[in-house]
Amino acid sequence: MEQNDFPEFNSNHFNLPRRIQRLSDLAYNLWWTWNMEAVRLYRILDPHLWEATDHNPVRFLSLISKERLSAATKDRYYLDAFDRVIKKFDHYLEAGDETWFAQSHPEKLNHPIAYFSTEFGLHETLPFYAGGLGVLSGDYLKEASDLGFPLVAIGFLYTEGYFKQRITEDGWQEAIYTSLQFSDLPVLEVLDDDGDPVKIEVQFPDRSMSMRIWKVQVGRVPLYLLDTNVEENDPADRALTSRLYSSDLELRISQEIILGIGGVRAIRQLGYNPSVWHLNEGHSAFMAFERLRELVSSGKTFEDALTEVRACTAFTTHTPVPAGNDEFPLWLIDKYFNLFWEKLGLDRDEFIDLARQQHPWGEVFSMTVLAMKMSGRRNGVSEMHGQVARKMWSFLWPDRPEEQIPITHITNGIHTSSWLSRRLKRLFDRYFDPGWEDHLDDPQIWRSIERIPDKELWTVRRHDKRKLVAYMRERARKLLNEEHVHPVQVVASGVLLDPYALTIGFARRFATYKRANLILRDTERLLDLINQPGTPVQIIFAGKAHPADEPGKRLIQEVYRAVKNPKFTGRLVFLEDYDINLARHLVQGVDVWLNTPRRPKEASGTSGQKAALNGAVNFSVLDGWWREGYNGHNGWIIGDDEAWEDESAQDEADAASLYEILETKIVPLYYERAADNIPYEWLGWVKESIATLAPRFSMRRMIKEYADKIYLPSINEFEKTSS
Repeated sequence: MEQNDFPEFNSNHFNLPRRIQRLSDLAYNLWWTWNMEAVRLYRILDPHLWEATDHNPVRFLSLISKERLSAATKDRYYLDAFDRVIKKFDHYLEAGDETWFAQSHPEKLNHPIAYFSTEFGLHETLPFYAGGLGVLSGDYLKEASDLGFPLVAIGFLYTEGYFKQRITEDGWQEAIYTSLQFSDLPVLEVLDDDGDPVKIEVQFPDRSMSMRIWKVQVGRVPLYLLDTNVEENDPADRALTSRLYSSDLELRISQEIILGIGGVRAIRQLGYNPSVWHLNEGHSAFMAFERLRELVSSGKTFEDALTEVRACTAFTTHTPVPAGNDEFPLWLIDKYFNLFWEKLGLDRDEFIDLARQQHPWGEVFSMTVLAMKMSGRRNGVSEMHGQVARKMWSFLWPDRPEEQIPITHITNGIHTSSWLSRRLKRLFDRYFDPGWEDHLDDPQIWRSIERIPDKELWTVRRHDKRKLVAYMRERARKLLNEEHVHPVQVVASGVLLDPYALTIGFARRFATYKRANLILRDTERLLDLINQPGTPVQIIFAGKAHPADEPGKRLIQEVYRAVKNPKFTGRLVFLEDYDINLARHLVQGVDVWLNTPRRPKEASGTSGQKAALNGAVNFSVLDGWWREGYNGHNGWIIGDDEAWEDESAQDEADAASLYEILETKIVPLYYERAADNIPYEWLGWVKESIATLAPRFSMRRMIKEYADKIYLPSINEFEKTSS
C-alpha cells in the first residue's frame, strides 16, 4: 500500500483568484456541510462538476476551470453571496464566547471533553462510517461545534473507507474497496513546527507501531484521525487502519488498542488534558488502561488511579445486540497484554477480572464490561434502551435491584441543519419567528408550523419528492452505462417510480432483527395494496449488510428478488450503496418512514427522526426513540407495546398489523383530497409530526442533556479528584 501524501496547506492551495481565494479555507472546514449557502457557492460555479466530484469541494476546486473561476469574480450576485457566507463563517469561528456553552458554563470552558468513536459520519465525502453510530457521531460533533462545547474528537482515518455496495442481478451484495486519495479530501496531516508529521507510537508484545495524525475541522471542533499507513511500519501494520469493522479478531483487537491507547497518546501529544473522556461505544475502552498506566507510573496506587479514571470517564452503550458488543477470547488478551498488567500492578487474573464475562460456553474479555467498569457515568440511547441495558448488565451490580443499576439514558437526536431540506428551511424562515434556528429544542418555536398554509407545505413536499425521483433516475441512468448490468436491475433502481404516488421509505443496516422483509410476508396482500387503481403505493429499500454478515446479505437478496418481481410493476425499489447523500434524499422525499425492528432490539434509531423533520410520517414498531415520540396523532405504530417470547408469532402479528394500518388508515388518508387536490387531513398529521418530534429529537436537546447529566458532573468530580 502506497503512502498517501498531502502537501502542507496554505490559504491559496488551489491558486484561486484573490477575490474568491477563501473558497479554499471554507473547503477545509466541514461547517460548509450544514450551511446551504456555503454549499451553493460551489454548486453554482459548475453544477455538473459538483455532482461529478460527489460534493467534495477539495476535489472540486482542484478540477474547476480557470474560466469559470474568473467569470465568478465578475459576477456581482455571486460575489455578494460569497461575501455573506464568508462573513457568516468568520463570525461563527470568532464568536466562541457567544455560544450556549460559553454563556451557560463559562467556568468550564477550560475543561476539554475527549470524544472517542470508531466511526464518524460527517459527509459522503469522508466515508469513515458504516451506519447509524457513525452518523450520530458526526451529528454530535456538528452540534458540539454549534453550541461551543470544548470538545476534541478521536477516531480512525480509514485508507479504504467503508465498502461500496454492488448488488448483482441475483440480488447478492458485493463489497468493493478502493483506496482514498487524501489530497482530494478535506483532511490535513498534523505537522510539527518544523513541518514534519506528528507521530505517536504504541507498543505491541513483539513490535512497536507508529501512527500519524490527520485533522478534520468540524466548525469549531477538531477531529483527529489515526493512521498506521506510515513507512516505518510493517506492511501488515500499515493496513491496520484501512477498513472499518474487520471480522478478524486479531485485526479488531489491534485496531481497538490503537484507538484506545493510541488515542490517549495522540491527545497528550496534541497538548490536551481532558477533564472528561467519553467512550462512544466500547470499541475505545482500552483508553482506560493507558490512563491507568499514566497514573500508576506517576506513583499512584491502582485503586486511586481507578477512582480518578472513573470520575472523569463516561460511556454510551448503543445496542443490546450481541454482535455490537465486542468480546475477545482470553488467549488473545494474554497475547496482546501479557506485558501490560504488570505496569498496573496487577496479576493476570486481576487484569482479566476488569472485563471478564461468563457465557455458557466459557469466559470472554468483554469491551462493554470493561467500559462499564471503567466509567463513572453510563447511558443508553433511549428510555427503553436504558431499561434493556440495566437488565442486560445487571450482573455487574449483583447487590442492586434492577431499577437501581447505574445506567441512565439520553435519547438520541439529529443535527437539524444537516438534514433539513433547503426548500423546507426557506418555508420555515418565512413563517417561524426570527432566530428560530437558535432555539431548535424549543417546542414552542416548532408550533409555528401551524402558520404555514397547507398549500405551501404541500408544494414543498411535492418538490422534494420530485427531487428524490429525479435523483433516483439519474442513478439508474449511470447504472445503465455500466457493463454486465441486466435491464431488470435498472428497473429495480427506481426508473418507473411516480413522483406523486404514496412513497414509503425503508433504509437502514440490513441486520436480520430489523426485519426488512416483514412487509413482504404476504405477497398477495402487498400486491393488492401496491397496485390498487387510483391509490398506488411504492416502497424504496436501501441498506448494507456487514460483509461478514451472511444472514444479512441473504435478507438483501430476498428483498431484491421481490423488487424484481414484475407483478409489482416497478413499485418496489432497492437503491444500492446507501450512504449519507442517498439518506438525505430519502428522508427529504418519502411520505412514510417504515421501521420494523423486532422489539426490543432497536436501541434508538435516528433515521425516522430525520424523515419526521422533513415532513414524512413515521410508521414503526414501538421501539427505540419512537416509543417516546409517538403520541397517537403524529404517526402510526406497528403491533403493540409488549415483548414476545415467540419470534415467529411476533412476526405474524406485526405483519398483520402493518397491512391493516396501511390499508385502512395510511393509504386512504393520503389519497383523501379536497377539490384543489390537497390532502388537508394528511398535512395535519405532517404538521403534528414536525411540531412534536423536531424539537424533542434534535441533537441540540440531546447534547445539552449530556452536559447536564454527564459532562458537568464529571468535570466537577474531576476537579475534586485531581485537586
